[in-house]
Amino acid sequence: MSAPLRIGSIDHDRYDRSRRISWLDMDSVFRSRVMIVGAGALGNEVAKNLALSGFRNMTIVDMDKVVGSNLNRCLFFTDDDVRRESNKAEAVARGVKSISAESDPKAFVSMIEDVPDREFDGHDLVLGCLDNVQTRVHVNFKAYSRGIAYVDGGIEGFLGKVMVAMPPKGACLQCGMNRTHARVAELRFSCTGKDVVLHVPRLPAEITTTSIVAAIMVREALKIVSKRRDLLLQNAFYYDGQRNMSEELEVPLDPDCPVHSRR
Repeated sequence: MSAPLRIGSIDHDRYDRSRRISWLDMDSVFRSRVMIVGAGALGNEVAKNLALSGFRNMTIVDMDKVVGSNLNRCLFFTDDDVRRESNKAEAVARGVKSISAESDPKAFVSMIEDVPDREFDGHDLVLGCLDNVQTRVHVNFKAYSRGIAYVDGGIEGFLGKVMVAMPPKGACLQCGMNRTHARVAELRFSCTGKDVVLHVPRLPAEITTTSIVAAIMVREALKIVSKRRDLLLQNAFYYDGQRNMSEELEVPLDPDCPVHSRR
């Protein structure tokens, strides 16, 4: 005989409202392994949304330390983190654990380029929360070449962009890149000598655009792990908070792009 149904029992289920979305596969959400590359403003918001959505297994990769200018748009960073010069990845991992006791976040304090290839294996998707072309190209290739879905997000002031790269048939991030992107990537790659300094200006950022872009990224992550490819963004999504507009721009698969040609 089943246990009697208690009045108000559904309110004790943390994920009751999520379970009411017919296509959302919460068991897959709980089991999925997600890598977050970048633990700055966008990484903070993405990690928060993932944790509250039920994702439990996260790998958070970032090499930087928390500084004072992070505090106006990063949920998980505190003044104490600034004083202690905490690693961003570790601070986000602690924050995730504080809002989801069932989660098991792991911090990887490293440049993503130095992360061994084997660390990508076993992840169901990768979310890029990055601020430069070079690293985006690297993560896109590492994920796509392993058949791992990649959700890329970017912000600059009130502008935002999200793109989903779904192997093996979907366009990847590099399919949509132009010559300007390539020149920027080559410039950054060339400035690796000890005697060369490349000044990259800080991008403008504010929390409302960060929140919107992060929400869209995690929404697409939920579709991916629930195997609802039919609902996924098929192109690049652009958001303009100054004009209160959003639009999708087509990104066709380019069989000659380095990622697809190598596959």
